[in-house]
Amino acid sequence: MAVPASASSLLDYIGQCVPFARAASGIQLFGDAWTWWSQAEGRYRRGERPQPGAVLVFARTGRLPLGHVAVISRVVDSRVAMVTHANWSRMNGERGHAEQDVTLTDVSASNDWSQVKVWFRDNSGLGGSVFPTYGFIYGTRTTPGARVQTAAELTGRSPDYVGALIDSYAH
Repeated sequence: MAVPASASSLLDYIGQCVPFARAASGIQLFGDAWTWWSQAEGRYRRGERPQPGAVLVFARTGRLPLGHVAVISRVVDSRVAMVTHANWSRMNGERGHAEQDVTLTDVSASNDWSQVKVWFRDNSGLGGSVFPTYGFIYGTRTTPGARVQTAAELTGRSPDYVGALIDSYAH
């Protein structure tokens, strides 16, 4: 899997979420993050359940004027997953860094992942903001049998499942 040009490793990447998600997921879409959902129609399968390697597409909002994309690294339970993404939390005073196995919680009334909360390293907890999403783009093209390959660094060796559940249900 190709690593974005500005990094020797996927997790060393500093930059925008779109090139990172493309490299991590193998899904070859371009443009602003929020446009990925409509671009995927007819090219990739889409749905409302997290799966490792799937890209969650965040809607455009006042806080996210370009939207956001994050790659599912682990599914913990029906309402908790982990993502690997870039350009979310501030690290060392700057945005853009890659983060691996970050807690993501479904807070939608229908349990359809249309509204989520995401862990922020800035405040060491789930953010108070609820972000609307369109759904998941899966790494399977609509062409039968055609699959894309995710990056080896998509998830860590020992993700903290218990911590993710505590992060989600204790806040």
